[in-house]
Amino acid sequence: MVIDAEHYQRILGDELRKLRRRRGWTRKELNTRLQSEISLQTLATYELGTRQCSVVRLVELCVAMDELPQDLLAKVHRRVFVEEPGRVRVDLQRVVAEASPELLPLRRWAEDRLRRGAPGAGATTLSSGPAEVSLDLPALERMAELCDLPVVDLISHLRKLAPV
Repeated sequence: MVIDAEHYQRILGDELRKLRRRRGWTRKELNTRLQSEISLQTLATYELGTRQCSVVRLVELCVAMDELPQDLLAKVHRRVFVEEPGRVRVDLQRVVAEASPELLPLRRWAEDRLRRGAPGAGATTLSSGPAEVSLDLPALERMAELCDLPVVDLISHLRKLAPV
């Protein structure tokens, strides 16, 4: 299993931001609850996923927000590695916005799915709404063929377009 560190970091940041917002806190309010000094800019870069957070700092953030670190990491893991083996999560709106010429057939498919509000063959609509789908391997193989790409390359492209 290959870990895309940038993708993992973005998802971790997104989960930290969601956790803070669920509590109705600003970054400044979270900062006052931390044991150690940390700048608001550093908190922002953690939430954006542009800066890596040490394990100790992650635990400190979780403790301040009354979240078990293992629960937060489990959410991140599910989002990064998909709850269902052999499936890839895709944000259709991000696919439509992707300008890569090799993904033109996939863009057309995503536009059609968004218009219809239906997941389409090999796709399952996830709870977050019709803009997010989970694709199985046969669907990925067909799409890779349409895009004239190896399946591995298509999956790599799609991981960059995964829901944030």
